[in-house]
Amino acid sequence: MKLPHMRHALMTGVLAATSIVGLAAMSPAHAQFGGIVYDPTNYAQNVLTAARSLEQINNQIRQIQNQATSLVNEARNLASLPYSSLQALQDQVSETQRLLGEAQRIAYDVQQIEQAFTDRYKGSALTGNNAQMIANANARWEDSVGAFQDSLKVQAGVVGNIDGARTTMDDLVSVSQSATGALQASQAGNQLLALQSQQLADLTALVAAQGRAQALDSARQAAEEAEGRERFRRFFGRD
Repeated sequence: MKLPHMRHALMTGVLAATSIVGLAAMSPAHAQFGGIVYDPTNYAQNVLTAARSLEQINNQIRQIQNQATSLVNEARNLASLPYSSLQALQDQVSETQRLLGEAQRIAYDVQQIEQAFTDRYKGSALTGNNAQMIANANARWEDSVGAFQDSLKVQAGVVGNIDGARTTMDDLVSVSQSATGALQASQAGNQLLALQSQQLADLTALVAAQGRAQALDSARQAAEEAEGRERFRRFFGRD
């Protein structure tokens, strides 16, 4: 029996019991019908007792319903988000790392940079014979050209990641809005933070690649000025 029906039955029983109690006050305590003793007062008490029992049952049903609702809500809060952008973000970061790893001639390595500057940008590299000076100047030019090319490749990779980042952001916003529990909402928020971290990584790589190209070109110009002074000194035979 549904809860509204139970309540209706309860009210009907209470009204009937009340009527019977009223009649009992106006009737003899006992009446006999065909040998059967009928006590209206006792009957009314039995109806009231049954009504109270029914109310207790209704209270128990409501408690069970509340517990079931609580369990359903708890299950929703513990449900995991059915979407993950982690692999896509990792792939984009790996692609950016691959582009940085393909740096030409002078890589992002401290020892390699020190060795290259010792060989081509300073000291004896600027005071050798004419053939050595020409070779070093050509190597410095190749360093600069390669660095600018690397920078453009990283820029292209970062721009290529924008479309993927937009798709990932749309998906994450969609699943976060339809999250059914606290855990799903939290996981969607964490993935949005991961997306921001990936974009910051792309921005850092782009700045590093551009800075590398500009630094090498500035170093090339400085080396050419020093080499020009050396040629000038030799031309006029000065010590």
